[in-house]
Amino acid sequence: MGRVLVTGGAGFVGSHLVDALLAAGHAVRVLDNLDPQAHEGGRPRFLSPEAELVEADLRAPAAVGRALRGVEVVFHQAGMVGNGQSMYEIHRYIDVNAGGTAVLLEEALRARDTLRRVVTASSMVVYGEGAYRCAEHGVVAPGLRRRADLDARRWENRCPRCGEAVEPVPTPEDHPLHPTSPYAISKRDGEELTLTAGHAHGLETVALRYLNVYGPRQALSNPYTGVAAIFSTRLLGGRRPLVFEDGRQRRDLVHVSDVVRANLLAMDAPGVIGLPVNVGTGVSISVRELALVLAAELGVDLEPEVTQRFRAGDIRHCIADVRRARDVLGFEARAGRAEALRDLARWVSCETPVDRSAAAVAALRERGLIR
Repeated sequence: MGRVLVTGGAGFVGSHLVDALLAAGHAVRVLDNLDPQAHEGGRPRFLSPEAELVEADLRAPAAVGRALRGVEVVFHQAGMVGNGQSMYEIHRYIDVNAGGTAVLLEEALRARDTLRRVVTASSMVVYGEGAYRCAEHGVVAPGLRRRADLDARRWENRCPRCGEAVEPVPTPEDHPLHPTSPYAISKRDGEELTLTAGHAHGLETVALRYLNVYGPRQALSNPYTGVAAIFSTRLLGGRRPLVFEDGRQRRDLVHVSDVVRANLLAMDAPGVIGLPVNVGTGVSISVRELALVLAAELGVDLEPEVTQRFRAGDIRHCIADVRRARDVLGFEARAGRAEALRDLARWVSCETPVDRSAAAVAALRERGLIR
């Protein structure tokens, strides 16, 4: 059982991964800058004291180099999240996510005497719009929706070849990448940097493309975290969840326990080296339905506010094609959505988050990013 490094190990996914690695007998080191946007009180209470914490920025080569000493596997979870904020903090997102990954990789190459594998957290946002099926032209990649359609409140995508209606289908890893925000670009760049460096230098590298992750320990006071956490925070405060467009956009929700299990499998699986792999369920839920389910689980009688407005950087639908994860990792999602959302609601009910979603929406509206 070797030493492992988890960047961003004080965060949502990272801390759950730390727990699982410790339980498996690994010595775990965490590199995290404890950014106040995600960690208002500093070191979170749920970060295991058995993990060695190196409080440093991923962009600091000397600190990263020290954190990598004696490490066999790196789980790279660190980074800033959120499409909306990235639309106006462009440099910061690219610098932290792509630039930080570049620093990590350079230092990883200097640690080749012990380092065996790097598993990088990527995201479904690299696709932009997911895959769609046209009755005439088969599976297509629509790309960005037209501004004129969005202004006219025509939310659904159309075939880029014939203009007819299309339906969403599971998105495979070879689907074209059309990121729609600086955050998405930074995740794509981080993924491609990881896989390219691995191929060039003979380092084992893997990129796991998470779909919409949810579960306990999400940063509820961060208005740029996952949709389930944002909705839960508003409901706890007695406010209706804000649902953009018509609420029928669909997402693939994957529980954090499944994401952790996919990482553990990626630690040693031989057939996954050099590949991006979707980590999702292959089953979707509409955003409006998610808001209703969370309200019911939290015991709050509040309907979501469907705004009929568009937020720049958002996509319409994305559902994972999970065949590669099954074939190369032996991974299938296990968490049942109903019980997992109930579990999330129980955890949320014990928290006292500060709802900053109104300020986040106002910042986007002031910049013309909501219309």
